[in-house]
Amino acid sequence: MGMAVSQLTETEFLLEAPSRTIVIGPAQAAGHAYSAFALRDGDHLKTYHSFLEGQGVALLPSPTSLFGADAFAVRDPDDRLAVFGTRARARSAAGADLAAGGLPGMLQHVVVASARFPAMFEFYGKTLGFMASDTVHKDGTGPDAGDVNVCFLRSDEMHHTFAIFRAPQSRADHHAYETTGWNDLKLWADHFASLEIPIWWGPGRHGAGNNLFFMIKDPDGNNIEISAELEAMEKGQPGKKWIGAKRATNLWGEPWIRDTATTS
Repeated sequence: MGMAVSQLTETEFLLEAPSRTIVIGPAQAAGHAYSAFALRDGDHLKTYHSFLEGQGVALLPSPTSLFGADAFAVRDPDDRLAVFGTRARARSAAGADLAAGGLPGMLQHVVVASARFPAMFEFYGKTLGFMASDTVHKDGTGPDAGDVNVCFLRSDEMHHTFAIFRAPQSRADHHAYETTGWNDLKLWADHFASLEIPIWWGPGRHGAGNNLFFMIKDPDGNNIEISAELEAMEKGQPGKKWIGAKRATNLWGEPWIRDTATTS
């Protein structure tokens, strides 16, 4: 991924390139300790802090030094933290001295699979106030037909910054890097090919979000998505309702269905 590596704490490493920052530390397989959301400025953060207090949410200390002292966290129904703050340090101006260090790839969204889907949807959508974009509903004629199986949630104009899939077990699903267009996907694919890392899903186009994509796996089996053309939405714009996950997840080819299989 072309990220420069530095020691953040005794057990954590900071990986950075322009517009993308991740922290890697010890965890269980498919572990995902927290997602961190950077707000515009301190005033915005104070307003959101007050909103969550009004919602009766327990506010917890931030687990990361990458945000300022006024950062805070909340714990979701899957026992994962969502962290909110403002940046305490400037973004990296350069990645590692590798071909991928200069490739566009903004860390744009994170997706989880959840065995507690209804509680997670309500927590992020109603309690935290994320805006629902698209939802995917179970098809068929059974008693659960029409139930929401997937929700795409946004915190800015991009179609989703967080999404939740109903699944047999709660775990990380994938995280995604947004590029500037189709040619960037080709450059990333060529880069991964040079490292003998195969694409396992895609190229394709998601129906929900309308973005081009492909996915690879890292050495621990975590899913990484390279994306382009993710839909931008107006403030308050309603999303779409999809019946069945096939076209919602891939308009061009095979879907990836989480609610009837494991996500590994």
